[in-house]
Amino acid sequence: MDKRSKWTPNDLLKTSQSFWTGATIHAAVKLKIFSSIGDGNGGIGCSLTEIAEKCHCNYRAMEMLLNALVATSLLEKRIINDEALYLNTSFANEYLQEQSDHYLGHIINHHHQMMKSWTLLDRAIQEGRPQREQVALSNSMEAREAFLMGMFNTATLNIPSILPAINLAEKKMLLDLGGGPGTYALNFCKQYPQLHATIFDFPTTEPFARKTIDKFCLSDRVKFVPGDFIHDSIDSTYDVVWLSHILHGEGPENAAKIVEKAVRALSPGGTIFIHEFILNDLKDGPLFPSLFSLNMLLGTESGCSYSENELKSMLVKNNIKNISLISIEGIESSIITGIK
Repeated sequence: MDKRSKWTPNDLLKTSQSFWTGATIHAAVKLKIFSSIGDGNGGIGCSLTEIAEKCHCNYRAMEMLLNALVATSLLEKRIINDEALYLNTSFANEYLQEQSDHYLGHIINHHHQMMKSWTLLDRAIQEGRPQREQVALSNSMEAREAFLMGMFNTATLNIPSILPAINLAEKKMLLDLGGGPGTYALNFCKQYPQLHATIFDFPTTEPFARKTIDKFCLSDRVKFVPGDFIHDSIDSTYDVVWLSHILHGEGPENAAKIVEKAVRALSPGGTIFIHEFILNDLKDGPLFPSLFSLNMLLGTESGCSYSENELKSMLVKNNIKNISLISIEGIESSIITGIK
């Protein structure tokens, strides 16, 4: 069937303006609306005046935002004695309140920071160059926190689907190369008591990694080693290397170098896992990896999404055997694995 037949004019227009809803959620998180409402005065609800004053916002504009959030079903609205009171839904309490262990505000703030560059996509296509600063090179602590803890958010959501697909019962030493805050390494160690892990990433990542290591109470089995995973050597050897969402930030030459370095760090018989948004071999789908490749165009000098064949070829060139693809239901990413 022709893919275009799935579209209607209404679908096209709804998709074109769908960023309105995203921008509304971004503003609410940035202004800490859900955290300011909190328990809603013990479940009674918070007034427009209370919320506007807590968030230092204009009353009229805040009322418009709150009503839009009610329309999204992230807030509830009650009228008591002719006054409108607003409450977080149970979903908003769990995922949009800063006090919650499941708070997703970091990745939403990261999405917000990317929005301006997406309005310049036409320019990026014309010029073939990025339209925003790379987070790793940014001097903004706010941008780095949104990115790194946003990666913690998304990895935490993915872990329940990924853990059953990977067996590390016989592994003892894991390298999480470019592991950021170490979400995967920490969850693997939590799942497998015999496993020890090293998170190897840029020095600017260390404060965030140490924070998550302490949160998991795993400082006796998980360590952070600062370094540049393209230029610096890796001294130790490991029986498993985990590469999650690192290659897409680099062009083919550096991506190949990273894979080569990861394989060198493996002991004979060790296993490598490459976790990415993987394109089909024609590179025209699935949709999310295709869009993510454009995101890499906007934010990096040469990064992109890679196809299954490209990733497998990188492993073959480094004498990795028994290469296979692990598709994981319910998430946009996949895993390619093999043995040294």
